[in-house]
Amino acid sequence: MQQEIRFATFNVFNLAPAGARLYDNLEPTTPDEAEAKIAWTAHQLDTLNADVIGFQEVFSQATLAEALSRTRRYRDALHIGFDPDPGADKLTPSVALVSRLPLADAPVTMPYFPPGIAMPPGNRDPERFTRAPLHAAIEVVPGLVVDVMVVHLKSRRPDYRTGDTGDDPQLFAMASLRSLIRRGTEAAALRVILSQLGREHRRPRVVLGDFNDVADAVTTGIVLGIGGPAGDRLYDACSLQRRQDRLRHVGFSNLHEGQYTTIDHILVSADFNADLPGALGEIADVVYLNDHLDLGLPEASDHGQVLARLRLFDAGRAEPAGDG
Repeated sequence: MQQEIRFATFNVFNLAPAGARLYDNLEPTTPDEAEAKIAWTAHQLDTLNADVIGFQEVFSQATLAEALSRTRRYRDALHIGFDPDPGADKLTPSVALVSRLPLADAPVTMPYFPPGIAMPPGNRDPERFTRAPLHAAIEVVPGLVVDVMVVHLKSRRPDYRTGDTGDDPQLFAMASLRSLIRRGTEAAALRVILSQLGREHRRPRVVLGDFNDVADAVTTGIVLGIGGPAGDRLYDACSLQRRQDRLRHVGFSNLHEGQYTTIDHILVSADFNADLPGALGEIADVVYLNDHLDLGLPEASDHGQVLARLRLFDAGRAEPAGDG
């Protein structure tokens, strides 16, 4: 009998307590707005019904814990997250992970790039991720541990220098380029980290995150390891799913200025690519929860949630199981 493990990624969009000032150009949420957002988040979590969920844009782990407490499915789940420095000038978003499956080791956050990776001279925080990735080793079934990484790469928002504005086309172009360089550097750092995990532990790997780029972008390709050693490759779960019904497939996770794109991805190692020898399982389906984007619900996230249903093969089986 096959066993299904469900992984999801969920950008909760500025999840914070009422009254918190997140950005200079954004008014703090009112108590009613914060309450509505927590309630919507809890409902969406129960709808996902995933075993392991990676979160982005968590400004308060306590607020996420409050949402979890209002669910039916996650009240007793493991919640892993690290709040920013309470002495910082302003709140900064972080990632988190929630699992209904046990941990095999202590989780770690990774704020710094690995040796040999750095932003070009003159950039702020040249050796740090914008949002530190989170690594957790999860025992998905007895005897099988998966290295799960939750990530949130640098956004496309222009990285202006003091006094710069978007009114000048050249300054806008250079600010956008700085953001791209940082996202690319973070992608390279993540690729090194994932390769190290593969060599050290020789375990399956799953990456859950907001990449702020589409699946075939250069930055995403760096994380996937395209062009590198075959054994070190990762694969976009959406491209691997066994059920490919184009009539029902509405795979987008972001709606911005009328453009539908998918920038939230679930990546898996070769262990879950059923077309490769020795695979331990297959991606049965990838589902996008995105109706709220078209509805424009004010309390909802501005991202759709991505859910990958992974089927493990029977013990001793290392071949595709089909669609049955």
